[in-house]
Amino acid sequence: MSSTLSQNIRAVPAEEQKALTSLLFRKLMPLLVLAYIISFLDRTNIALAKSQMVVDIGISAAAYGLGAGLFFLSYAALEIPSNLIMHRVGARLWITRIMVTWGLLSAGMAFVTGETSFYVMRLLLGAAEAGLFPGVMLYLTYWFGRKERARAIGLFLLGVCVANIISGPLAGALLEMDGVMGWRGWQWMFVLEGLPATFFALVVWKKLPDGPATAPWLTKAQAQQIQRQLDAEQAEQSGHAGHSFKAALADRQIWLAIFVYFCHQISIYTVIFFLPGIIGTYGKLTPLQIGLLNSVPWIAASIGAATLPKLAVTPQSCRKMLLGGLLLMAAGLVTAAVAGPVVALVGFSMTAFMFFVVQSVVFLFPASRLSGAALAGGLALVNTCGLIGGFIGPSVMGLIEQSTGRTTNGLLIIAVLLVVAALASTRLRQGQESS
Repeated sequence: MSSTLSQNIRAVPAEEQKALTSLLFRKLMPLLVLAYIISFLDRTNIALAKSQMVVDIGISAAAYGLGAGLFFLSYAALEIPSNLIMHRVGARLWITRIMVTWGLLSAGMAFVTGETSFYVMRLLLGAAEAGLFPGVMLYLTYWFGRKERARAIGLFLLGVCVANIISGPLAGALLEMDGVMGWRGWQWMFVLEGLPATFFALVVWKKLPDGPATAPWLTKAQAQQIQRQLDAEQAEQSGHAGHSFKAALADRQIWLAIFVYFCHQISIYTVIFFLPGIIGTYGKLTPLQIGLLNSVPWIAASIGAATLPKLAVTPQSCRKMLLGGLLLMAAGLVTAAVAGPVVALVGFSMTAFMFFVVQSVVFLFPASRLSGAALAGGLALVNTCGLIGGFIGPSVMGLIEQSTGRTTNGLLIIAVLLVVAALASTRLRQGQESS
């Protein structure tokens, strides 16, 4: 059967296949990227609000780090059930639900009054957004084969880059609304950045198809061709991982991918939540100036995400990209920890350059070994365990800042973790490759 499917694929003219792939990218990726931009603005804007919030509601550096990280506990706890639900009810309905609830809760952050309400709202926000990223990772498997999927993931992760590029100047400008109508600047920031998610959910509901079979802009023949391609690729993948979620749990390669991703997530969320504060120690800077400087590493991240993932077309090239990317991230953090302001910002940019290259490539390994419900649950499992790093990183960094007075001390510890992850990545295997 696999041979027959492969013959059907080869019969399609290259130009026709290229045009179909281009159509998928044009119709799907702008919508998904914009959703992720809005998501990341709402997830991470507390980093820019930190300086005002710690004074207004009286939270310590450790409490801030804990609150930043609590988002990822509820997010991680609900990711697997969220992805399994999306597998059953469809992407259109579930992603719309996610966006409505997270938008309302993000805006509700404007009303926190102390540590307890800060913790509760961060937990609720994580629960509301749970499943968006692994849901999109699953959704992309409905449309793209392995060779195009790394490129699609890289483009999707551009949303994080764009969000972090614009979040600094945008949040800086909103924070300067301090005093308007009696509200603090951070309150205006949460409301004006949170509500757009709810409104954009209506666009998702109207425009996002559940899969090729329901896409109004595809012909029946095009939808069938996409499915034949995906079926052929699935038939050629190794069957040793099985099709059950239990089988995914038993695959050591899945857990190796989880470890690499875990270390990666510690580094990325530490930078996201603490970079503005570190930049604030460089001199007497306004919120807008801090926001503008905070954007610099994310410009580097966008360049990496847009250019390198498309080169990950074989298992060997994927491993090389992970090894080089993780080592470069570690070198950047060491530079940022020991150098002066200008060189430190270069170091952060080195690390950020590979953030989403590594993230887009690492998901190719578990996706090549799973299918069906195991694919939905397995991708969510990787992201769930990885995001525990999103809790640990900020929490530990907050404690280090409070106990030593220097946030940068924690960067050296994270750099060591990245080196270990780089070595582990050389053992990752795809599909039929032997472990």
